Amino acid sequence: MCDHPSRHKPRNGLDAAFEQLFRSGDATAAASHRDAGQRHKPAAAATPPARRKKFWELEEKHHCPVIGTCLGIEELKKITRREGFSGNGFDDYRLHVEAVSASCMRNAAAEAMHKLLEQKFAQSIKAFEQAKSDAHVLALWQQHLARGEVAGPMWAALSHKCASEDTRNQVYADVHMLSHQIGAGLAADARRLGFLENETRRLAGEAHQEAARTRRLLNQRDARIRDLEADNQRQSEAMRELPALKSRVLALESGQVMVDMGRRLLLLESHNAKLQAALIEARQLEDAAAENTRLKRERATLMAERDAMERLLLSDSPDTDTPEREAGCNQDCGRCDSRLQDRCILCVGGRTALLPQYRQLAERLGIRLIHHDGGKEEALSRLPALLASSEAVICPTDCVGHMAYYQLKQHCKQAGKPCVLMKSSGVASFAAALTRLAEGKADIQPD
Repeated sequence: MCDHPSRHKPRNGLDAAFEQLFRSGDATAAASHRDAGQRHKPAAAATPPARRKKFWELEEKHHCPVIGTCLGIEELKKITRREGFSGNGFDDYRLHVEAVSASCMRNAAAEAMHKLLEQKFAQSIKAFEQAKSDAHVLALWQQHLARGEVAGPMWAALSHKCASEDTRNQVYADVHMLSHQIGAGLAADARRLGFLENETRRLAGEAHQEAARTRRLLNQRDARIRDLEADNQRQSEAMRELPALKSRVLALESGQVMVDMGRRLLLLESHNAKLQAALIEARQLEDAAAENTRLKRERATLMAERDAMERLLLSDSPDTDTPEREAGCNQDCGRCDSRLQDRCILCVGGRTALLPQYRQLAERLGIRLIHHDGGKEEALSRLPALLASSEAVICPTDCVGHMAYYQLKQHCKQAGKPCVLMKSSGVASFAAALTRLAEGKADIQPD
């Protein structure tokens, strides 16, 4: 085998299988030249082995063509990086030599190469499994060789359990002579290929330059055509507008245009005055509607506060009630609602002067009222304990500190505690807040 690398491409599919073999010879391959001329001799009748041969079990001279033909350089480099045999970092030839040397005995690298060969040529191995004799193995090999199939069938034949030594030598000899046949035509083909490649590059360069020149001329022509079309379009539009322009010039010279413009201006001023008046009227109506809506909301709030106050003030004191009166009561006084009976409600903020009246209203419903002034005089540090001990919260938002307001909202949301937010701190608003609590209409509802 020759170790001179060739740079040209294979001429056919069979050359592709042996180009690497031709480029990667070593001392073992040189020694095998002496056996290349041996012909096949019928093997003596013997019992075939129970299994196929492992890669390291083949004869030493068979390792070179198997590695050179069946395994690519990148696959060898991958095994080198994984197993770390001494071919790591070598050029392709030295890597091939080290791989052949490593594969002659069982080790991690040889096992990795064997596993890769088994996986890579599993289809060829399966095809050779039908061979039950040495002659059948040789016949299958010759069929594949005639079709130009070398790499997979070579490994399947060399490792076959029925293949004799003579059959393996015949496979080796066929591969060896085929590599010589490929190499004989490589030099002439390389020279011819080199000439054709140079000629192709020269012609491609000329074609590229000509194509660029043609594109440049076509672009110039297209740009000129576009300019001429644009000029023609402008001239056509000017010719179409010429009669109208003449009419306008005549009208301007006669003064009729100024008269018409004055009339149109008067009409537009009159129409604009009407629109301005309508706009002012519309804005006034919007403001009146908004004020009416606000007054309706205030009236509804005041009526609710009034009704709540009336129910509380007209009801009797809780300690004077009797079971008979409660059973016969048909008034919606709010005091009979058991949802507030004996509950502890916290009032945060409000007017301190109205606190006795807050408590009086709460006592009418059987409520225990506790109070925090919202941070005016009392410390905010007391608020968490009061919030935790209460069952509901009322907060007049017009008379409470910001920190207390946000603290009680956060607590009620996290704890799921009902909270009513009053817009006013008056007594009637407090009565309405108690009614909303009794009806379950809190601003912050429990989950």
